[in-house]
Amino acid sequence: MSDTTGSLRRKIRSASDLQSVVRTMKALAASSIGQYEKSVRALTDYYRTVELGLGACFRESEPAAVKVERKGQTDRGAIGAVVFGSDQGLVGQFNDVVADYAIQTLAALPGKPQVWAVGERVHARLADAGLPLIGLFAVPNSVQAITPLVGQIQIESEAHRAKGEYARLYVFHNRPQSGALYEPVSQRLLPLDAQWQQGLANVRWPTGTLPEVMGSGTGALRGLIREYLFISLFRACAESLASENGSRLAAMERADKNIDELLENLHGTFHRFRQSGIDEELFDVISGFEALRVEEQ
Repeated sequence: MSDTTGSLRRKIRSASDLQSVVRTMKALAASSIGQYEKSVRALTDYYRTVELGLGACFRESEPAAVKVERKGQTDRGAIGAVVFGSDQGLVGQFNDVVADYAIQTLAALPGKPQVWAVGERVHARLADAGLPLIGLFAVPNSVQAITPLVGQIQIESEAHRAKGEYARLYVFHNRPQSGALYEPVSQRLLPLDAQWQQGLANVRWPTGTLPEVMGSGTGALRGLIREYLFISLFRACAESLASENGSRLAAMERADKNIDELLENLHGTFHRFRQSGIDEELFDVISGFEALRVEEQ
């Protein structure tokens, strides 16, 4: 064998150093998952408040208070789409999964898509598939960075929509599942159709006293709709980041297990080499002693 005790010591030291890095990354991924999942849970109460406000507005006015395109119009024309991916490594097929899902879903819809990508890697994957890309956003690295990103997406998407470039807006992202797994999902954000409005109008108010919309009902309605879109995009981004870190955590756990097995093999080989060296030295001593005794005789 070409290995020596010295080379085995170096391999054991290198594997131990690598395991320390892997365990640090595991801890960071686990911590990140917690903060993103907590932010998603925190949105629940906020979304409930916005939902009740929208319901109050729709009860005071006809569902047509929000300009909604007719079905014949919404089924034609361009489609706006936002696809959330990852810019970090060690996430396996994360970007491929959400990109393939977005490609297949958009291909089944009538109309030409216009896509914003969040993350350079998913941007490249969508470009390779031939989808027309009109924007690229950086992936946020913390919960605090999600809000500015969502604001940028809203501003740019509204600017394109105001020009009549598209009538429908979809969002695609990976949603975390149990066991560090995830699945690609999509949501149609626009248009806000009559069925959606009627559903909110039927949401039961939590108290016996019905609310009254103060001031301009149209202004309040537009503000609540902006908050609804903000929450939807924020939740999609947070769930995507939680899925990304869950995938990285699973990869680090596999790497940690593999390094444990490698270290066990290296330690076993090292102890065998060391014992073999000790045996050889003992045999040399015994052989030398026997040789001296024969000479004395």
